[in-house]
Amino acid sequence: MTSVIVIGAGNGGLTSATVLAKQGYSVKLLEAHSYSGGCAGTFKRKGYLFDAGATLTGGFNNGEVMHNLLNKIGLKEWFAKFDKNAMTVHLPNKIMIPRYGDDRRWDIRAENFGDVSLNFWKWQENTADLMWSIANKSPPFPPQNLKDYSKLSKILLSFFSEHFPSSINPSLLKDAFTTLSNKLSNQNEPLRMFIDGQLLISTQTLSRYANSLFSASALDLPRRGIVHFKGGIGTLAKQLETSFKSNGGTIHFKEKVISILKNKNGYTVITNKNHSYHSNVIIANLNPWDLKSIIPKNQLTPKLKRLPPLPKKSWGAFTTYIGIKNEHLPDNISLHNQILSNKKFTEGNSIFISISPSWDTTRAPENQRTITISSHTNLNKWWTLLKNDKEKYLQLKNTYENKLIGLAKTIIPKINNAELIESGTPVTFNHFTNRIQGWVGGFRQENLFKTFPSRIDANLFMVGDSIFPGQSTAAVSLGGIRVANSIMEQF
Repeated sequence: MTSVIVIGAGNGGLTSATVLAKQGYSVKLLEAHSYSGGCAGTFKRKGYLFDAGATLTGGFNNGEVMHNLLNKIGLKEWFAKFDKNAMTVHLPNKIMIPRYGDDRRWDIRAENFGDVSLNFWKWQENTADLMWSIANKSPPFPPQNLKDYSKLSKILLSFFSEHFPSSINPSLLKDAFTTLSNKLSNQNEPLRMFIDGQLLISTQTLSRYANSLFSASALDLPRRGIVHFKGGIGTLAKQLETSFKSNGGTIHFKEKVISILKNKNGYTVITNKNHSYHSNVIIANLNPWDLKSIIPKNQLTPKLKRLPPLPKKSWGAFTTYIGIKNEHLPDNISLHNQILSNKKFTEGNSIFISISPSWDTTRAPENQRTITISSHTNLNKWWTLLKNDKEKYLQLKNTYENKLIGLAKTIIPKINNAELIESGTPVTFNHFTNRIQGWVGGFRQENLFKTFPSRIDANLFMVGDSIFPGQSTAAVSLGGIRVANSIMEQF
């Protein structure tokens, strides 16, 4: 029987592990932390349950990736409730734009951005439908060998025969090589600001840099089914973990992998507990830098050898976690909110706010809720300050916390009445996720043809937000399914 070791119980690793276990493979999962979920985990702090990183999750409509995953792993349902409004985006001058996935979105777009914007949105939705259709077929992208090229060609030929000419836009090929700004040249400033804000949280970059096809797909999340998990987003990982175990998989927590050694019979994995495990196949739910750090130099592949010392153009997150009484929250406030400012107040001009649902009483003490506020920030700045001047590090942390709360106060006026306020920097995120420098969000999605491959070596694979199709629950799960399919085709 083919044996598989999965390193890291993030959603990508859990998805691959569970799909393979369901198909009868011998799968062992090693997780450095005491619980699963990784960047999309939920942690307990002073009586509150906070989502560590990712707070928005989509792709749960019928026929979408997370719905289809249920059948692949033997689950009946997700412990979650749908939200018709993915989020409300707050532009300057008190302009509020709810992001509905239903037909209300068209009137909202026309009202706020003008009728001229509707052609852009039609292009975006049509292109997103095509891209998600391809992604759901698990294309081997980027292709790495003749077998991959052959499979990708068959998928694309089938796709074009199915959709041509009714749905294929003549500009589709051109869009693969251009940035989204080309589609926004005749649009007004509010729409461009709105799109840049949305892209920053979904592609980690702005329209003048973001690839058009990546952008169209990322902007489509509200139409793909947004849900809230009871107990926080970490419940998704717990459900995957339960299915994994019920299908014969084994999981070891607090067991950090410190070395991967390739040998004639496969791989040997060594952990911090000085345990050695052997397998035919390795799946690493790690980013390329963290994977490189546990492979001996003489066994590194050329692509890993060429990595720069640190990720370039990478973001971290400054996050403030708040516990607050229900009475201090405005009635009918959206559970997800993005606030955009005309001025930069950290390294960006936006914050993202997530509020636990009133129906989820597991997240906070009685009659209370949780709030998570996050903003993009530079990684190196925090590590340099921590090393050279811890007092300034703490001062900057306090300054950023006040800035985030100050901006959040524009939609939650009584937020200063909070019962609990604590903040984390990329240093904090690194401590809990073991990601290099606390890097979040994966690569900036600027070039469709520079995505990192999932196959690192013959039988060594990578999953997570570093491989195609990138970040988000749906995308990471698709990547996990694709790697599982590759292994099942080979073994």
